[in-house]
Amino acid sequence: MPDCRRHRGAGPRDGRLFAEDAVCALRAAVGDLSWLLSGGYAEPSSRKLVGDRYGLTARQRDAVARCACTDDALRRRGKHRVPVERVAGKPVCLDGYNVLTTVETALAGGVVLAARDGTFRDIASVHGTWRKVHETEPAIGLIGRTLAAVAAGPCVWYLDRPVSNSGRLKQLIELAGGEAGWDWRVRLVPDPDPLLAEAEDVVATADSVILDRCARWLNLARTVIDRYVPGAHLIDMAP
Repeated sequence: MPDCRRHRGAGPRDGRLFAEDAVCALRAAVGDLSWLLSGGYAEPSSRKLVGDRYGLTARQRDAVARCACTDDALRRRGKHRVPVERVAGKPVCLDGYNVLTTVETALAGGVVLAARDGTFRDIASVHGTWRKVHETEPAIGLIGRTLAAVAAGPCVWYLDRPVSNSGRLKQLIELAGGEAGWDWRVRLVPDPDPLLAEAEDVVATADSVILDRCARWLNLARTVIDRYVPGAHLIDMAP
């Protein structure tokens, strides 16, 4: 069936899966999973063990996995994070889909997860296909306003070329940047992760693979949501 969604991120059962009485168990699950991973236990078996213990659904298990991290990763991410007020004049590389979908989700009223490492993450992953939704252009605008407000230097958006409609999103981003006078470029690449992980410039992302390797990172999606989406459906998953 064609994807006819007009909004990003909201699941039909999220009201129940992430209700107040479920959040305590989810936080405990994040703590347990983080403890197991910190002890060197394999991620797949640890996820299953924790998910079974708390009787979590597949969507809840995914949320817990997105929010957990090892103690070493937590320390490294904290050490390498660049406060938003310190990116003035500095070039910024954006993990395009990662940042955009989280802001879109917040604008749409979908669940936004506050993870153990302080990032905001969504559970509306892009798997091979991206589709423009009502929140896409407003989200791009808010990301631009945030970067402009802190006088960030030139910004390069990295998008996954294999994801369908990436070319269309590239055009939307370039159009928004051009109309606002923002110094933006957009690169379509086969896989942004290794490029961003090795980048010398500040990287805006909440992707764990990149966070655990990059030299400097910016908690951009959280900054945008904190500043411009006060009614976001935030779920604090930190234990």
